[in-house]
Amino acid sequence: MKHTPIEGFPYYFELTKEGTLHSIFSAMPTISLLQSINADQANYRYEPDKWSVKQILGHITDHERIKMFRAFQLSRNEKIQLWGYDQEFLVNNSRFNELSMKLLLTDFLNVRKASISFIDTLSQSQLRIKGSARQYEISLEEFLRSIIGHEIHHVNILKERYDL
Repeated sequence: MKHTPIEGFPYYFELTKEGTLHSIFSAMPTISLLQSINADQANYRYEPDKWSVKQILGHITDHERIKMFRAFQLSRNEKIQLWGYDQEFLVNNSRFNELSMKLLLTDFLNVRKASISFIDTLSQSQLRIKGSARQYEISLEEFLRSIIGHEIHHVNILKERYDL
């Protein structure tokens, strides 16, 4: 069954069914896409009320920070809600558009390095720990895969709507 972005977790998970966690976190399609864009492209919005490329990159980084902390909690068997935060609020209260793409990319890479380091410490039994994401019960491994699925979703939007 093919899911849509509105369905959240199942859609993101479908985008990352192949490969190990280490390999999908190491692939970094966002970096490959955004390393060579210029300042005009970085500030581009395809509609006035849509996020700029910088804001999308900042959002992807924020998302990973938030979700990796929740993954850490789940890996320690803490019973938490894995889904949901106000992404509009976070982006609207950021400085992403004031920052350089170089700084935003460095921040993203630093978060990703920390994510990979954490993933590499997890055991197979930890990856099977179950948590709640909306109406779904998911494993820690599925939750981690959804983080990259979310990134891939935004990379696809950048390619389709931002002409990158």
